[in-house]
Amino acid sequence: MKSDIHWMPARISAIKDLSPTVREFVITPESGEVASHEPGAHLQVQVLVGAPGAGRMQNRSYSVVGAPDGRSWRIAVKRLDDGRGGSLAMWRLAIGDRLLVSEPQSHFGLDLTAPGYLLVAGGIGITPLVYMAQRLAALAERGGVPVRMLYGARNESELAYLPELRAALAPHPSASVQAHTGAAPIDFAAEIAALPAGGQLYTCGPVPMLEAVKRAWAAAGRPQADLRFETFGSSGRLPTQAFEVRIPRHGLAITVPAGSTLLEALEGAGVQTLWDCRRGECGLCAMDVLAVDGEIDHRDVFLSEHEKASGRRICACVSRAVGTITLDSAWRPDNP
Repeated sequence: MKSDIHWMPARISAIKDLSPTVREFVITPESGEVASHEPGAHLQVQVLVGAPGAGRMQNRSYSVVGAPDGRSWRIAVKRLDDGRGGSLAMWRLAIGDRLLVSEPQSHFGLDLTAPGYLLVAGGIGITPLVYMAQRLAALAERGGVPVRMLYGARNESELAYLPELRAALAPHPSASVQAHTGAAPIDFAAEIAALPAGGQLYTCGPVPMLEAVKRAWAAAGRPQADLRFETFGSSGRLPTQAFEVRIPRHGLAITVPAGSTLLEALEGAGVQTLWDCRRGECGLCAMDVLAVDGEIDHRDVFLSEHEKASGRRICACVSRAVGTITLDSAWRPDNP
């Protein structure tokens, strides 16, 4: 459970298509009071997910793009036709539409004391790193701190924020941004080797890219604390479909629809579940698996590969199953 979100009415004040699949929204609070934010901050948004007239309100979290301007917040949404419906709901919004948003919340903070930085973004994972690059450009200008960004996408048209990043980093001799497109993998080992001792790596992108970065970082013997990462979620190994969940402790059997997360289905059934990030990163929502008749599709970055292979835990906020899964909850009766 997490109930410290303060919701406020806002409206869509501008929309811009940055690529064939990425749309940027400018969101302005109706009060005119725009809270500032730090690099890596997120905005919670309530959107109507599902067919018009038959949908339901759900929360979605998006990184705030770029430095504060005191007037509004920018977010960017990648359209996913086979996702859970949040991106399609956002893409249906028009200028002037009203919605509820939270104040920016920071979960992916930037440490400004390192001797050097490597930023690695994959696709829409660029959004939390734009403001980081802008903030670090000031360090490069003042003190010559090396800042290098690697920005990957499937093709050039999907490098939505490349011009903005070049404008921020290119003027400084110790800063740079390099674009990568196509199937050729980035040589993370070489990039990490070029980072000064004590330097930090910040990365956001698809799970396979994050796992490759994590492996290269560990192989280089770098301190785990100097690797900071965030994921926008994994589409998983298996097709998204409805599955069954049994919770003997509550005497419940529920269906998790294809358009809902396990966590949302549990909350809808009255099963109180701890959570924080809702992105498969913090592990607070991890639940014990008692049995599986089918297969678990782990979509988090919290559990280790060994833990995922054991099939004994599942992160309810993002991971799914095919078939039927039996879970234990943290609930215990007051009088056993």
